[in-house]
Amino acid sequence: MAKRHLITCALPYANGPIHIGHLAGCFLPSDIYNRHLRMQGKEVLFVCGTDEHGVPITLKAKNEGKTPQQVVDENHTIIATGLKDFGINFDTFSRTTNALHHATADAFFKNLYDKGVFVEEVTEQLYDAEANQFLADKYIIGTCPGCGNENATADPCEKCNRNNSPQDLLNPKSALTGNNPVLKETKNWYLPLDKIQQEFLNEWVASKKDEWKSNVYGQCNSWLQEGLKPRAMTRDLDWGVKVPVEGADGKVMYVWFDAPIGYITATKEATDDWAKWWQDPETEMTHFLGKDNIVFHTIIFPAMLHAHGDYNLPTHVPANEFLNLEGDKISTSRNHAIWLHEYINDLPNKTDELRYVLTAILPETKDADFTWADYQAKVNNELVAILGNFVNRVVVLTNKYYEGKVPNGTMNTSLPDVTDKLKAALDQFNQRQGLEAFMEIARNGNKYLQDTEPWKLIKDETNAQAVADCLFTCIQIVKQIGEYSQIFLPETAIKVLQLLNLSSYQDPIAEGHVINKPVLLFEKIEDELIAAQVAKLVKPIKKATIADSSEIATADLPEVKPTIQYEDFVKLDIRVGTIVAATKVKKADRLLNITLDIGSEKRTVVSGIAEHFSPEEIVGKQVTYLANLAPRKLKGIESSGMILMAEDADGKLKFVAPGDATAAGSIIA
Repeated sequence: MAKRHLITCALPYANGPIHIGHLAGCFLPSDIYNRHLRMQGKEVLFVCGTDEHGVPITLKAKNEGKTPQQVVDENHTIIATGLKDFGINFDTFSRTTNALHHATADAFFKNLYDKGVFVEEVTEQLYDAEANQFLADKYIIGTCPGCGNENATADPCEKCNRNNSPQDLLNPKSALTGNNPVLKETKNWYLPLDKIQQEFLNEWVASKKDEWKSNVYGQCNSWLQEGLKPRAMTRDLDWGVKVPVEGADGKVMYVWFDAPIGYITATKEATDDWAKWWQDPETEMTHFLGKDNIVFHTIIFPAMLHAHGDYNLPTHVPANEFLNLEGDKISTSRNHAIWLHEYINDLPNKTDELRYVLTAILPETKDADFTWADYQAKVNNELVAILGNFVNRVVVLTNKYYEGKVPNGTMNTSLPDVTDKLKAALDQFNQRQGLEAFMEIARNGNKYLQDTEPWKLIKDETNAQAVADCLFTCIQIVKQIGEYSQIFLPETAIKVLQLLNLSSYQDPIAEGHVINKPVLLFEKIEDELIAAQVAKLVKPIKKATIADSSEIATADLPEVKPTIQYEDFVKLDIRVGTIVAATKVKKADRLLNITLDIGSEKRTVVSGIAEHFSPEEIVGKQVTYLANLAPRKLKGIESSGMILMAEDADGKLKFVAPGDATAAGSIIA
């Protein structure tokens, strides 16, 4: 058994707030594990912080007319406040722009440099002449040679997980301008992952086969089977940790080199005795993260730690899969997300409700889906009807029959004990299973209370002891629910403690102890609240292939699509059209069959706007029409061309139309 436990949570990127996908991916699972270990009296340190370097920060700053430091300052505050309000109890929440972090990363880089670990190379790198900068990996878009994904970036391919380098991608384009990048010479320092694979990684990863989750080991092993290549640990940028060696002017550390060192920095901030957490072999280190970060925590960071030689390697890497939202991928660029800070503002005092629902659907081995309907059902049918109902009934009956005093009863020891199952599940990072065991405590209590029926027994004085035994037992179960709520539902744990009139869960509840008056732990979620939250989501819009690059790998790419040439634009035949007729398409709630006058002829267009407009209100409207889009059949109707629409921030569609009446068929150029 480990003497102590260091828990890290993947550093959130400080170019925006965090959403429920981040919570389910790593923040909530790591917090549950942290609380679980502390409840057993283990020595634990739980660290995290914001990742604040890299190209996306500089682009966001440029777009918003701010400095990079202003961008990360604002987002660090939003992220840190949201996590604290959600009950994520880090020992320290650091930042990679801190001076201590720069010093720690400098020392780490110098250690590897002085040992001759890095390979210094002058190579030709992809360069965007219009943007006047070398392209960071995720800003190179091309075709993955492994699966043919045309929107792959120079990171693990999101479709096949192939670990592509920029040079691997076919037909690469700059995500900054859409231009074809050119090759330009530059000097960088490479971590020889191919060499480290042979001397260390192959054997080390193989030793984790029975210890790591299958999804983590499988992904890691597939990269090793393909064979690792040297990877540059420096970049030609002006925002980041400066490379502390001669000849490295204008270069910073690769963000994925300095970011995991942030765990070390955070530990130094948390305690002066930081070395025991990173260098004592009796410390067990566990990284919590999402599946898109597996390669960095199972290959690159361990390779760095091994090359350094003075640090422990991770013991566990319990990565989760992705959380989807209402059947679609979470997208920050489309605002198809539930932001933590907005949830806390919109649904005050309901953090435990979200913690419960997310834990119940954690994507531990496969992707999961969050829906507001499921949120409502789980809160109403489980938290309210089972857990909250049991606690309330016990408190009500104790106040009614014994004036709030714990009766002189005997604990019923025949009830099932699920605590061992709960602990075993959490030890194995099966938080969903652990939550199910936790809810069994309430289910078993409800069944025992319902089977015993003390409200009937109380009518006969000869049953007085049976009633006392029943309620004494139920009060102890309520205490147990509160105690284990500290792991899953921390606000509920505080409320139960107050109901039981205890200062600590270590305090016993003996005969004569006075509990407080009943207060409901949870309230039903009404339909109106759910409807309001669903309405906030921007509905996914099916985009043409040319727009698909807005959803590659990260939501931090610019909103403007890649640049096209004038010759591409003149191929588009865009005209003014007048709607002369419109009807609903049978068995298709979203579609309207529109007849459009474009001057020389009338065209049929099937458009998915029926949820926004009735047929009657659009007849006579002038619209902008793409006339030379290839026809296709929708619900058996051949649709020719496309009516162009705009969508506002509330998801409402509007026609793109000329300001004044214009002859049908007029060319837009």
